[in-house]
Amino acid sequence: MSRSNDPKNFFQTDSALNETARKASKSKNTKGSPIKLPSKLLAVAPDPQHGAQIYVAEAAGCVKRIMLETGETIKTFTGPAAPLTSVAVSPTSDTLFAGCWDKSIWTWSISTGKPVRKLQGHSDFVKALLLITLRGGKELLVSGSADATIVVWDAQSGEQLHKLKGHTRGVLALALDSFEHEPGTSDTAVIFSAGSDREIRRWSISVANATQVTDEPFPIIQHETNVDAIHFDSDGDLWTASADRSAKCLSRSHAWVEDSCFEHPDYVRDVVVDEEGGWLVTACRDEHVRVWDKATGKLHHVFEGHYEEVTGLVFLSGQKVVSVSIDGSVRQWSLKSRELTDAIKLAEEEKQGLVKEEKPEKKEGLMTADEEAELAALMADDDDDDELPPLVE
Repeated sequence: MSRSNDPKNFFQTDSALNETARKASKSKNTKGSPIKLPSKLLAVAPDPQHGAQIYVAEAAGCVKRIMLETGETIKTFTGPAAPLTSVAVSPTSDTLFAGCWDKSIWTWSISTGKPVRKLQGHSDFVKALLLITLRGGKELLVSGSADATIVVWDAQSGEQLHKLKGHTRGVLALALDSFEHEPGTSDTAVIFSAGSDREIRRWSISVANATQVTDEPFPIIQHETNVDAIHFDSDGDLWTASADRSAKCLSRSHAWVEDSCFEHPDYVRDVVVDEEGGWLVTACRDEHVRVWDKATGKLHHVFEGHYEEVTGLVFLSGQKVVSVSIDGSVRQWSLKSRELTDAIKLAEEEKQGLVKEEKPEKKEGLMTADEEAELAALMADDDDDDELPPLVE
């Protein structure tokens, strides 16, 4: 007996059918100049050598290097048979790193696209990666895992240097505190980690040693549940995204207490800051990318292009934000004053029904389904006694 995985062959509730139809309809929109890929996108990272390129990690177990201007996939890095959750790119060693559900970190040569090695030291999914550069160009890779540990690696040799324990649940995010030490100028780096235990912890890392900083107020607890992303701004303040449906700014000068809070209708997955424009940009499980005024905390605009959960953001030069989603698309949003004003105006016109819906392109020599139905009705009226055969495209 044949079996089918097609959801149309299984019982579905009206709400499930309506949701499927809604997403199918929304998937046709061209907002954000979508670059469509065949798999769910779980992470994104900028290309440190090329400002117009990014790397995306797919649930299909590959990393793609994408040219944003053309949408071209320049190179595909393959090997894993499980989803990739995180990606990091070395600006100096021609190496790409990706964290995987198979509990390992995969590495590739960027120039050849071939796998180099697998780093194995975790006992559960690898959820976050961070590259840090010490004095003399020494590069370390830091990984966080669902096994609640952080591992520090020699990025060039793949040697495991330290395993750090402190979190009681999975580690979901890592960030370098460059306000403490400018990258490449010190033998020690300070990083922050966050996870599903809602705690944010601080660590001092060198080649020889790695220790947790436990002075007050660490660990920081400012969220009610998972902290999915953390990023520092140029003032050294920490921005967070949480499954408690909020993004927050934690003030360095006020001992990391909440300075401002941005409430969302669903889980917040990522956050980036536009220093020039004064914007905070957030990615949400409700499919939207939101732009907030940092100073006032007010919502400025909502970009509505994705039709599944938005999983990651990167901020690029030229005030451009790139978002990736479970829907398999990469979309680009401008935060420049004029483009943002135009986007707000267009969104308002759409709400008022002033923007005409784009009609599907009609292929020469073929009729649309509505035209065929109309023709069939006319023919039936002309000769009610004749039984017409069904129309076939």
